[in-house]
Amino acid sequence: MATHPSAAIFDPTANNPFAQPRGLLGRIAGRIMLRINSQQQQDVVGLVDVQSGDRVLEVGYGPGGLIRLLAERNEAASIIGVDPSPTMRDQAGRYNRAAVRTGKVRLDLGTADRTGLPDASVDHAVSVNNVAIWPDLDAGIRELHRVVRPGGTFVIAWHGGTSPSRVGRRLRLSDDTLNRIEQTLRDHFSGVSRTQRTRLDVFTATR
Repeated sequence: MATHPSAAIFDPTANNPFAQPRGLLGRIAGRIMLRINSQQQQDVVGLVDVQSGDRVLEVGYGPGGLIRLLAERNEAASIIGVDPSPTMRDQAGRYNRAAVRTGKVRLDLGTADRTGLPDASVDHAVSVNNVAIWPDLDAGIRELHRVVRPGGTFVIAWHGGTSPSRVGRRLRLSDDTLNRIEQTLRDHFSGVSRTQRTRLDVFTATR
């Protein structure tokens, strides 16, 4: 695995059902993620300023909780998700069956650094609680910069905040790592802000 500064924050090849959910353990991990990420995802929905007709990309949709919130709570034209796990695609597809059937939601296999989308094809991109297991931080942020239109936004959120949960305290990132994410965003996006919500550290970048 590469050791240059933009390599993965955590080792995504580790035997971790949350990093690459598959099989029975992956399905169980998906149910756990739906539960522990629910409040954080509701918080993030309010941070993504989706307007009527917008196209929104979620990186690492997992079991599909945020996809469902995005589809239900705004007038986006389409919600696209990329995730490397076929198990999560199946689980998210069941959880968002109606929206997938109408075509509002599309669930693809992909990663932060390989979304498979055209240049400047989405208005907003969002990642919740998965940036630390991207294969390559810099490559992922470069790719998201490529697919977000000029003037569009990219929101990254990770466990932490002013009053983290017990799980969040265990998973929160060091200041050095948070600084690294912020600097990598600044290397590619023109406007970057970093804030703390109750249970999340959040970065918002404008293309």
